Amino acid sequence: MKIYTRKDPSEMGKLAGDHAAAAILEAIQNNGEANIILATGTSQFETIQTILTHDTIDWSKVTMFHLDEYLGLPISHPASFRKYLKERFLDQVKGLKAYHFIDGEKNPAEETKRLNDLITKSPIDVAMVGIGENGHLAFNDPPADFEIETPYLVVNLDVACRQQQFGEGWFPTLEDVPTKAISMSIQQIMKAKKIICSVPDERKAKAVKACLENEISPEFPASILQNHADCGIYLDEAAASLLDANITVN
Repeated sequence: MKIYTRKDPSEMGKLAGDHAAAAILEAIQNNGEANIILATGTSQFETIQTILTHDTIDWSKVTMFHLDEYLGLPISHPASFRKYLKERFLDQVKGLKAYHFIDGEKNPAEETKRLNDLITKSPIDVAMVGIGENGHLAFNDPPADFEIETPYLVVNLDVACRQQQFGEGWFPTLEDVPTKAISMSIQQIMKAKKIICSVPDERKAKAVKACLENEISPEFPASILQNHADCGIYLDEAAASLLDANITVN
């Protein structure tokens, strides 16, 4: 795991996006195609924007998988992650080979089975993820299940997770934030050949410190990234502000 720090979210996102684009291009060159995972939320704004500036990527050779989505939320809702990805990614690329949204309005058992069948046939080359204020990875809140191998599963969202979604302005009240979601599992995320983890903002600083400095534990879900063979953690100065001075950064 390598830790990269930059001055602000814009510089952080540019570096993360450049590295993600290079990994996508490398996968296409080596395999003739690339399978990627996209995350959502405010942490991913600059990273996704930067990836889209790389016009050498042949999107007709790229398949996109979706990291997580609320149960019961229509795509028209401002907080819908499908809406987010459609507007910020799909509408901006030409001729994407395929994309696989999580439809939280469908029967959860049927939807997770559909997604699990798809992703088990598609080794992931690059996964874009973030770290939540409670240390979650995707919607795997603490204590996260580090053992389950099922690629997608239904999870419960804890109060801290729901408070973050409300605090970021996606919902009018805390009560409006759904209590369940379909999320990619920890083990499935860890199967990605390369992980790009973008984490801006001071409100993430405590979680960043806990997940990068503590021993790996389900109580700090993103701490599992310490075990990944090719993971980059991209922080702005605010998110990195509580890290121990002995932590090596790039």
